[in-house]
Amino acid sequence: MAKAKLQQIKIKLVRSLIGASEAQRKVVKGLGLTKQNQVVEHYNSATILGMVNKVPHLVQIVE
Repeated sequence: MAKAKLQQIKIKLVRSLIGASEAQRKVVKGLGLTKQNQVVEHYNSATILGMVNKVPHLVQIVE
């Protein structure tokens, strides 16, 4: 069986964490984002997409 290629997605922190709940801060830190306008790359997986869906008002998927 051939391995499927894993696509990478870029995630950008577009809003400040000031005023965000502690749970939202932990999700953003778990994605590896620490500064505003920072971009990180992750493999497109259900776990990462679930984390992005928890904080859609703070992050953006960049193409």
